[in-house]
Amino acid sequence: MVTPVPPARRPELPPVHGALICVAAPCLVISPEHGQLTGHGIEGIYRSGRRLLSRCVLRIGGRDPVAVQGRSLGADRAAFTATVRIGAEPGPDPDIGVERVRHADGTERITLRSFTGRRVRLPVEISLGTDLADLAAIAAGQGGPELPAAVHAGGLRWSTGEAQAVITAEPTPDDALAATGLLRWQLELAPGESRTIELRTTRDRGARASAGQVANPLARARAECDDPRVERWLRTGLDDLGALLLRDPGDPSDTFAAAGVPWRCGLAPAESLWAARMALPLGTGLAAATLRVLARTQGTGRGTGTGKIPGPLRSAGPQLPPGCTGTEATLAFPAVLAEARRWGMPEGEVEALLPTAERCLDWLRGALSEDGFLADPDPGPRRCETQAHAHRAALLGADLLAGCGRPGAGEWQEWAAVLRARFAEAFWLDGPDGGRPAAALHPDGRPLPLLTGAAAHLLDTGLLGGGRLAPGLLDRIRTEQLARLLGAPPMDSGWGLRSMAVREPGHNPFGHHSGAVRAYQSAVAVAGLAGSGFEKEAAGLLWGLLDAAEHFGYRLPEMYAAEQRTEGSAPLPHPAACRPAAVAAAAAIHVLSALAGIRPDAPAGTVALAPLSGTPLGELRLSGLRVAGEPFAVRVSRLGLGMVEEAADALQLGV
Repeated sequence: MVTPVPPARRPELPPVHGALICVAAPCLVISPEHGQLTGHGIEGIYRSGRRLLSRCVLRIGGRDPVAVQGRSLGADRAAFTATVRIGAEPGPDPDIGVERVRHADGTERITLRSFTGRRVRLPVEISLGTDLADLAAIAAGQGGPELPAAVHAGGLRWSTGEAQAVITAEPTPDDALAATGLLRWQLELAPGESRTIELRTTRDRGARASAGQVANPLARARAECDDPRVERWLRTGLDDLGALLLRDPGDPSDTFAAAGVPWRCGLAPAESLWAARMALPLGTGLAAATLRVLARTQGTGRGTGTGKIPGPLRSAGPQLPPGCTGTEATLAFPAVLAEARRWGMPEGEVEALLPTAERCLDWLRGALSEDGFLADPDPGPRRCETQAHAHRAALLGADLLAGCGRPGAGEWQEWAAVLRARFAEAFWLDGPDGGRPAAALHPDGRPLPLLTGAAAHLLDTGLLGGGRLAPGLLDRIRTEQLARLLGAPPMDSGWGLRSMAVREPGHNPFGHHSGAVRAYQSAVAVAGLAGSGFEKEAAGLLWGLLDAAEHFGYRLPEMYAAEQRTEGSAPLPHPAACRPAAVAAAAAIHVLSALAGIRPDAPAGTVALAPLSGTPLGELRLSGLRVAGEPFAVRVSRLGLGMVEEAADALQLGV
């Protein structure tokens, strides 16, 4: 008898929802809230995906400090406060205060302050260790054992054939024990006196810690609002987005946003491009660089991959097979380039990228199935959001071609009109409640009758010339019905938009495509509802998203559980979510610029305003934006009246 072999279990990602994460790409530090790096799980100091330090345990007078608080000081810094009793004074009060400030670049400053009334002598020990493991291996549960250390001038060193880590300390330790990875000091503190030990973790002998960050091309926008949380949400999002910027190895002068930490620390074609699109109000520099990075990856030559931007498969939940992020990025390319031109991308940069956009459109033409829809992957389901991306690519691509004097604009406008008619016939499921869009069509044409957050992309149209919004895939009546569905409790969790309605089979409040709130989808829904004139539904989702941001310290994770909001409840974190994530970090600027209704047309020298008349956040002023390459500021009054306060001299207010 043959004993069946059970299928191999997929390794679970280590939970990170309770960690304090500091990032200054390509540097990353993951710390528990108490601040001691114990070597367990994913804790450690990383650079370019390599763990340089996994253990950093502080002991004072032979005691572990008692953790009091861990808090973020910004995208790249965290502070940990603790106390120690050494018996210098009677009673329960602490004798020594400990403040540890840890930076993403691998620098840590440990400050000890005496609270006693007499001079004390403190033995201080820091136990250090590392496995020099790769982040992907750690995520798969394959982190190695700690490596033996060697004494290095002012600290310790670990090395393998392919990696090295060096710890240096100031002041120089009194003793360094390689066998146990231990640094020791004997410090004396007078009453009220402080002493600081600085540790530096680097990859090279004698190198100083350095984040190696690129110059941030994003404008430092500010928000002034009746709701004071808005300013913190925007500032935190901009800090996180800037901290995720990476140089392109192919051309270090170009930058892009990493998808998120700790799991997706590199280029993710779709997410990086969507983040750049959402950040267009901060200037076109990031969009231009991201487009150039992706253009260098585009398929050339002959075959089905010609013109497609490659990208990995991405899980779509239990109901659908994985989708191709390359398909999404290829469809986004001409749309983002067209919108970047309207925001003021220099014509020379547009012209250089135009051939890539044309090849993306050529790929779309050749990738269509016999039924006129785009399968993802091919052969496979026709997803509703993929048709929305294709429709937007066609309309904005046509606008781009016409504006740059290239042929083919009329053909793509006609194709978009045909797609709208086909979509209405094949995807819309009529019902007594007004109907809904199907989540997808099976290859044989059968609809998948699920209501999912992906339907929000049907409302995400795009910016055309003259401050106009491109028409969506749905007519006005069906758009109104979809707005009602997205704003109703089955989809609106009270903390944002669910990725699947609660009544659908397979719903899971923690499922990343089967129920959990995805910050990016919520932001897309708010902007799309606002642009379509459905202010009540937009406001409801906006308030939930802002309330969730407050609970998460204004650093929204890429997703969180979609348990229904009740009085006194809080949004539940997803243990494996990236935080920060590029599209979640960019959500604030995307939503706020949509509320203000900023619709620029830099080539025509105009900018139009169409703010929400209901002003769900009260009076709002956005400054430090950039339109046509110049500073731009706008104010929306409590009556819903918009006014441009600062703009380029050549810009005129459009209708």
